[in-house]
Amino acid sequence: MTRLRKVVFPVAGMGTRFLPATKVVAKEMLPVLDRPLIQYAVDEAVDAGADTLVFVTNRYKHAIEDYFDSAYELEETLERAGKHELLALVQGLLPKHVRCVYVTQQQALGLGHAVLCARAVIGDEPFGIILPDDLIVNDGPSALRQMAERAADGNTGVLAVEEVPRADTAKYGIVDIEAGGDRIRHTVEKPKPEDAPSNLAVVGRYVLPPRIFDLLEQTTPGAGGEIQLTDAIAALLKEVPVLAHRFAGTRFDCGNKAGMVRATLHFAGADPTLRHLVAGLAAG
Repeated sequence: MTRLRKVVFPVAGMGTRFLPATKVVAKEMLPVLDRPLIQYAVDEAVDAGADTLVFVTNRYKHAIEDYFDSAYELEETLERAGKHELLALVQGLLPKHVRCVYVTQQQALGLGHAVLCARAVIGDEPFGIILPDDLIVNDGPSALRQMAERAADGNTGVLAVEEVPRADTAKYGIVDIEAGGDRIRHTVEKPKPEDAPSNLAVVGRYVLPPRIFDLLEQTTPGAGGEIQLTDAIAALLKEVPVLAHRFAGTRFDCGNKAGMVRATLHFAGADPTLRHLVAGLAAG
């Protein structure tokens, strides 16, 4: 059984949908209720067993690194003020056995290129990928943990999928799976509804074997010189099993404003001190 030790977070994007806020604040640092979006993604990776978190960022983004680093002056101030609950909150962002590694993506050349930038850190072992825009909430094992268990042989790929309305297939990568099973036969990138092989859309969670790096190296860049992860996965399908995993949980697409609002309302509704406000909004 192979343990999933490393998870990649491609976070080099500029977050243009949230301008002007993202002119100075990394999109992944925007709060969902009282925690930044990246914290939810990191918690999921840790739940899956990861002890090495690889952030693929750009040279302008420093907020994520600052967030997970120690803030000695703040911690000392809280300690002196006797604010031990807040101190524990600040110090508990990461378990002590978990390390963060930051890799710079020099140019925005696609998701596949971002993943390839992490190769030196990942090495020759299976790894996870979390796209923080997709916030997945559940009460049991996290989505990535569910997927890691299915990829425990170290050679199987697993993609998180979710049923979407047939009319929305052009917004996603869509998978075609074997009849009566969940092994993926092929993927189609953003097909028209009439051309889509199913309504199972790939969402922002992957568990992949290290072979994907060689395939990314061999992938021909597309428009704008971008290297697409989807193309390398298409090649991987011909070599090893790649499974479509219908995860247990609720996904919020926090890559847009509506998704961020829905996620915030979800967590507010679960907070005893705030749920009456959510109920009032619903009633109003």
